[in-house]
Amino acid sequence: MTGDTQGHGRTSENTPRTAGSGIARRRLGGGILALGGALALTPIPLAGAAARSGPGTGARDDAADTGAGMESGAHRPTLRRGSAARAGLLQDPLDQLVRDAEAYLADSPTHPWYAGAVLLAGRGGTVALHRPIGKAVRYAAYDEKTDTGVEFPAEQQIAMAEDTVFDLASISKLFTSLLAVQQIERGTLELEATVASYLPDFAGGGKQDITVRQLLTHTSGFRSWIPLYQEPTREGKLRMLWEEVPASTPGSAYLYSDLNLISLQLILEHLTGRTLDVLLREEITAPLGMHRTRYNPPASWKPKIAATEDARLPWSGLERGLVWGEVHDENAFGFGGVAGHAGVFSCAWDLAVLARTLLNGGVYGRSRILSEDAVDLLFTDFNTAFPGDEHGLGFELYQHWYMGAMATPRSAGHTGFTGTSLVLDPSTDTFLIVLGNSVHPVRSWRSGSAPRVATANQLARAVPVRPERGRDAWFSGMASASTATLTLPALRLASARARLECALWWDTEPGSDALVLEASAGQEWQPVPFTTTVRGPGHHRPEPRPHPEGQVSGWSGRVWHRLEADLSAWRGRSVRLRWRYTTDQLYVGRGAYVDSLRVRDGGDTVFDSTTPRDAGRIGATGWVLSAD
Repeated sequence: MTGDTQGHGRTSENTPRTAGSGIARRRLGGGILALGGALALTPIPLAGAAARSGPGTGARDDAADTGAGMESGAHRPTLRRGSAARAGLLQDPLDQLVRDAEAYLADSPTHPWYAGAVLLAGRGGTVALHRPIGKAVRYAAYDEKTDTGVEFPAEQQIAMAEDTVFDLASISKLFTSLLAVQQIERGTLELEATVASYLPDFAGGGKQDITVRQLLTHTSGFRSWIPLYQEPTREGKLRMLWEEVPASTPGSAYLYSDLNLISLQLILEHLTGRTLDVLLREEITAPLGMHRTRYNPPASWKPKIAATEDARLPWSGLERGLVWGEVHDENAFGFGGVAGHAGVFSCAWDLAVLARTLLNGGVYGRSRILSEDAVDLLFTDFNTAFPGDEHGLGFELYQHWYMGAMATPRSAGHTGFTGTSLVLDPSTDTFLIVLGNSVHPVRSWRSGSAPRVATANQLARAVPVRPERGRDAWFSGMASASTATLTLPALRLASARARLECALWWDTEPGSDALVLEASAGQEWQPVPFTTTVRGPGHHRPEPRPHPEGQVSGWSGRVWHRLEADLSAWRGRSVRLRWRYTTDQLYVGRGAYVDSLRVRDGGDTVFDSTTPRDAGRIGATGWVLSAD
């Protein structure tokens, strides 16, 4: 099966998120989408504007090509190769990204995570990294008795190349979703309509109330999958689907399911009179020039395709031997290689074109496949009722379990069971494609998403965060399972108007990693409440946001905030202040930055980190001065 659900349902990956601001309902195809009063819709930001906005957001220098993202009427870049500097990225983290990915070619911990991979990372219109590692074809078979791979002779093994084609597995779901949103935009498909209104037989098993939106957001109640491939005929497979009884009441829970996208495929084929492979070619890949993306690649492509699994019972549902050049997923294979949930083959560059198209607001070069409003829907969280399972139409949002530090409320992507992943971060206009053959020679060798997380962390680190002022700021680092402290010297405060002021930037895994302001007057450290304020549009100064527990966690918008903390409680005493940044062992965000620390005691400034004398009195454990 293709459902790459590592992380779904795990407690650590279902932490409540902060809901975004609402937007007006979208008018598409001349009709208004009734999205339901329970939805809090959050628009995708203007990627280019976010990338180029004020100090500290990862703003590019004059040479950087970060594009204009979704800004209406703005330049929308097409892809070209270029340097990290051209992309507005840092070279060292990109080099580390490759080293981190290569580490998983070795035992990690018992077997390699993949036999090989193709890595692609970029920002704006610049692809700053495109690197093949390892082997596209290494093993002829899997020996279950010794739990080893039977390698092809060295001369028959095939190295990964930049243009190696991969079985994308569940990333195929994104293409089906894009085709569905096209039909929504054209008015032929309604988001809130029931599936049974298009496919009357679908109503069997109590599925009459399932909606198109629930298919796209995995809230239909379908279980993860069923062995459709066991039915020899298409009619038998459809009968299984029609008779399937939901595992939960539609709309009551999130449950990732291949059956959702298979059902959506059937709707699309019914509405258009075209098969899904034809729709993919005519509506997406041909307009965008994605010539290495298709269902059922021809035999002539085989030497350039990464092999997948030695598919045999009992670990596979079918006895097929080495799967190479054909779809890996059993149900997609049973549908002749063309299915809504799996079956698309592609290469890293083609997926980068798709990523750039979406970050451009639906357009690439002279071709537009979606309107900006339609793209907004892809990146809108429709699952606000299920914190931790944020989901747009087809796209997963804010998932640290494979997006790592690239995860923000606006980051979108998907994974595939064969070892593939795609992540887009509109807030920094970055994109990351990791295509691996991690079921080669067998699916049991791969567990978790460590290479995906490691590479995403490094791309996030490659986006510079400029100091709020001056040449550098204090940076917490991005280590997991760690505690970093930044401590001011002891200060004796005499005024009832004593306060701390500084600039603060943070991005952490929500609810799991936190940045805490603490004080000690010679005894235990205790939290210090504070407020943060971010400058609004047109230099409007919004109301300060209180943090009564003295801590921040989650996403700050990738902008600097001004912080103030009342220190009057320590009047007449000598007090030490510190920042404590704590992370758990799983995932991290981009970290935290502190700049321009000042302690004012009434009318006097008793500490100012911008002066060399006071800067040298700061005690840092785990924190470093950073100019990026």
